[in-house]
Amino acid sequence: MENRSHALMAGFFTIALLVLAAVFALWLGKDKIKRTPYEIATKLSVAGLNMQAAVRYKGIRVGNVSNISFDPTTPGQILLHIEVMSDTPVTKSTYATLAYQGVTGIAFVQLDEDNIHADHAPLLASTQNDVIPRIPLRPGMMQNLEQRGVAILNQTEELTKRLNLLLDPNNRQSIATAVENIGKAAAAWQTVPEKLGPALDKLPALAEQTQSTLIAIKTLSGDASKLSNNINQFTVSMQAPDGPLARLNQSVEQISAGISQETLPKINAITNDARSSLRAINRTTDALNERPQSLLFGNAAPAPGPGEPGFVAPK
Repeated sequence: MENRSHALMAGFFTIALLVLAAVFALWLGKDKIKRTPYEIATKLSVAGLNMQAAVRYKGIRVGNVSNISFDPTTPGQILLHIEVMSDTPVTKSTYATLAYQGVTGIAFVQLDEDNIHADHAPLLASTQNDVIPRIPLRPGMMQNLEQRGVAILNQTEELTKRLNLLLDPNNRQSIATAVENIGKAAAAWQTVPEKLGPALDKLPALAEQTQSTLIAIKTLSGDASKLSNNINQFTVSMQAPDGPLARLNQSVEQISAGISQETLPKINAITNDARSSLRAINRTTDALNERPQSLLFGNAAPAPGPGEPGFVAPK
């Protein structure tokens, strides 16, 4: 009976010791630092990111990843729940990227500030429905390298296709023909300096002739300028108030006045006399036509009128 009591006491002591050890462990492991939850929504790959992964702000560890889950409202979108220390300066311009530790490939969340579109207002939860504030996730260095690597591979593949097309047997023959033609053109070009030699030898004489021509043109230009000045002076003298043109206009006006006042009346009088003479000639011509004998016997006496001797009344 005594052995059983000692065994029971030993069992109670062991259980109590285990309970105290668990409570002590929980007390030691209790995190007394106040943390603020944030949410990151992304459709990018989060390969290498695990639960309790570190969250760093500009390289300083400020928290960890508390949960990774799929967004039930948006297919293909991943939700990352992080908890960071409350004194971390998370603002509306803060963004997240995925970074990797050394060669281990373990990912962590890197927080940084957008200096281009800076907004230093703190990122807080909505006071109406207590929504967890969301931080945008941008492609990190590895994601950018992956995208650019894919683009480079696509360009390399396209370049390979074009090289294969260029090195096609038909194209190779065309390239060989083009190279041969270039060689012929280079050989022909070597003879050009020899043909240009005589022309280059004549260039000094041609330059002297050109200079002489320019001097002659300059002299001609001076003479033309003098001639133009003389023409301008002549034009001014001709158009002067007492110049030749003015005197010629006066003479023409005087001649016109003399013609209109003296000559035209005389011409009109001569015209009237000529008309009278023509009428007399017409009458004489008519009389001769009626009595041609009047040229020999003269004009007949006019018939006696009433009351004159020899008057005979008509019957």
